[in-house]
Amino acid sequence: MDRKTFITNTAITSGALLTSPLLSYCKAADENSFPVVDLHVHTTKEFTIEKILEIGEKNHVKFGIVDHPVSWALKDDNDLEKYIQNLRKYPVYIGLQPTYLGWSKNYSAELIAQLDYILMDPQMVPMGNGDTWRIWEFDTYIDDTEDFMKRYMDYALEVLNTEPITIFGWPLFLPVCIARDYYQLWTDERMQLIITAAKKRNIAIEINDMAHTPHEEFILKAKAQGLKFTFGSDARTNNIAGRLAYCKRIAKKCDLKEADFYIPKMTTQKS
Repeated sequence: MDRKTFITNTAITSGALLTSPLLSYCKAADENSFPVVDLHVHTTKEFTIEKILEIGEKNHVKFGIVDHPVSWALKDDNDLEKYIQNLRKYPVYIGLQPTYLGWSKNYSAELIAQLDYILMDPQMVPMGNGDTWRIWEFDTYIDDTEDFMKRYMDYALEVLNTEPITIFGWPLFLPVCIARDYYQLWTDERMQLIITAAKKRNIAIEINDMAHTPHEEFILKAKAQGLKFTFGSDARTNNIAGRLAYCKRIAKKCDLKEADFYIPKMTTQKS
């Protein structure tokens, strides 16, 4: 099962379990003190941009659209340019979600600069033997937790230190098989390494509604050190996009305000 299919199915399951031009900051009906912007939404043949805009208008949410470069959908400059130009017709932010290191070599710098933001997560963790852990998959098996965490941290820091990104996605997510040890595995030292790397390059931290990460302690540490945050649903269905129940709850609990959020700037004008 590929990543897109898996996350689509997971989103449907999670929905049952989880109880202008562009932006005048969206405040939902309950008068949030922060903007309600979902910057992690994927279109599909069924979940079209028109449906996304309907949801946004109904629920007072602004959206950012992302797609996967290189091996998933946008293979070259021609594909990326079509993607950008098509989305510029609509009042949404235009992003990209790379999944591999070195992805940007496949595109011109001028075209990448036309994107509003780039979101990347560390979910493709190298095993060191040429294979890769796909940590979002339910059947991911970890034989040696400490060895995994070392490799996971090394990869996450490589993403943060070397990739041309603006948002760090799915932060602190763990494979299902070790997720019960979340609070023990995410030590102060590991959390601080991620915060320091993100701060050095002004990379925002995604609060991910599907994964329910990161947790309160991490958010408060990152907030105290001046990091910005974004909301993301990783939605591919209309019952998930823009709901952001976990995001809103943890943002309120951590007393996040408008100033604590990263909002992209549109880098090109609509044609």
